[in-house]
Amino acid sequence: MPLPSRSPHDVDPLDEVLRPPPDETEEDRVIRLAQEAEAKRRSQAIDDSIKAERIQQKKKSVVRLLLLGQSESGKSTTLRHFQRLYTPSAFRAERILWRSVIQLNIVRSVRTILDAISSIRPLPPPSDTQSPAEDSDDDTPHVPHEIELLKMRLTPLHHVEALLIAKLIPASQDDAWAPTTASSAGGALTSPYHHSHYPPYHHRPDQRYHPSQEVFVRPSATSWKGALAKSFPYIGGTRPNSVDEDSSTTSIARDEAQQVLHACCEDIATLWNNHLVREVLKKRKVRLEESPGFFLNDLQRVTVPDYIPSDDDVLRARLKTVGVSEYRCEMEAAAGREQATWVPFFDDIDAIIFLAPISGFDQVLAEDRTVNRLEDSVLLWKAICSNKLLSSVDIVLFLNKCDILDAKLKAGIRLAKYVRSYGDRSNDLDTACKYFRSKFSAIHREYSPLPRKFYGFCTSVTVCYPIPFSFRD
Repeated sequence: MPLPSRSPHDVDPLDEVLRPPPDETEEDRVIRLAQEAEAKRRSQAIDDSIKAERIQQKKKSVVRLLLLGQSESGKSTTLRHFQRLYTPSAFRAERILWRSVIQLNIVRSVRTILDAISSIRPLPPPSDTQSPAEDSDDDTPHVPHEIELLKMRLTPLHHVEALLIAKLIPASQDDAWAPTTASSAGGALTSPYHHSHYPPYHHRPDQRYHPSQEVFVRPSATSWKGALAKSFPYIGGTRPNSVDEDSSTTSIARDEAQQVLHACCEDIATLWNNHLVREVLKKRKVRLEESPGFFLNDLQRVTVPDYIPSDDDVLRARLKTVGVSEYRCEMEAAAGREQATWVPFFDDIDAIIFLAPISGFDQVLAEDRTVNRLEDSVLLWKAICSNKLLSSVDIVLFLNKCDILDAKLKAGIRLAKYVRSYGDRSNDLDTACKYFRSKFSAIHREYSPLPRKFYGFCTSVTVCYPIPFSFRD
């Protein structure tokens, strides 16, 4: 069957252009073929470059992570851990900024001790008219004279605390104080450090700060790091060798707060190691060793004039942060965000890292002392797993603070006393971690709207070790 003839409209105009001329000589033909081969080579090189760029871009694709967990679960510490691992130069350059935070942690620990013993009456001075029998009739414990003397000698820490808070809190951040009653706003600030020979410190009337409340900051470009960086000109630039070697001639050594802490080091250590103080703390169930930002066992090291925080110190430091913030860094996974009313805004995230501090099985929330910390983590875990907006998001569980859990179990605290379903299992870290992991995995499987893989790890984010998973996985 003869093929239909092509109409004039079916003629390919490129065919006419690319067709060799009818009078082409052999020499012209060789030149034309060489030019076509070169054009093809260039085109292939461009294609290969685009392909390689796409592969590289895929390797560097942004992974959006959402950090969630209850207060003091380790969200900010986990973020610092990521920064230490993936942006180590920037992390090391900012270590000096954390010295003020560590100083405040020490002062606040001393304040906690003095608050705990404040209800104990001072020991009355000896009297000629008072017999030993009369002394024995009073069973109320008394603060020994040496403790009273230590309180007086530690009075300068009150000024240090006010100085550090002024450093860390920008003047524009007026809401960085926990709300309190009108009587405590403005005027003189009472303090367990107060002594009649030392006038109380006066705050500005607009500062709503109460000594027993924890100071918090909002992580932003104009927050505490920006203010402190002005005191250290090399931050963001070249670090002088004296920072890592001999910093005694730099501005690091000229730090009033550090000088006061260095002078008070022995008194703080004496107060912390006092037998009566330890008994009072134990009776009041104040566990400073388990609290974030605890440095009282490292006073000799962290109070020297030229002290530079180590990586481990930065991870252990405590500075409460509130609000939603975004962090970006050049690494395999590039961002982390922190909690607030987050679901409507973060439905396009790639993964959630949820931190459950399993060491809190015998503790209550600071903001609601009727709620057990572990129970609160379980309820929040259920809410996240069951949220339909997050049904396609992978969830990574960090069963955090395993180091503290291990210390508690070795001290003889029975997990089964607080978690009845634990039964008669062995009271050791490995068994406890397996139990908690299975319980959280069961909740994840039961409450997830769609089937998804469970990622669970036992962690201690204040310890310097690699993150136990790869973001690309």
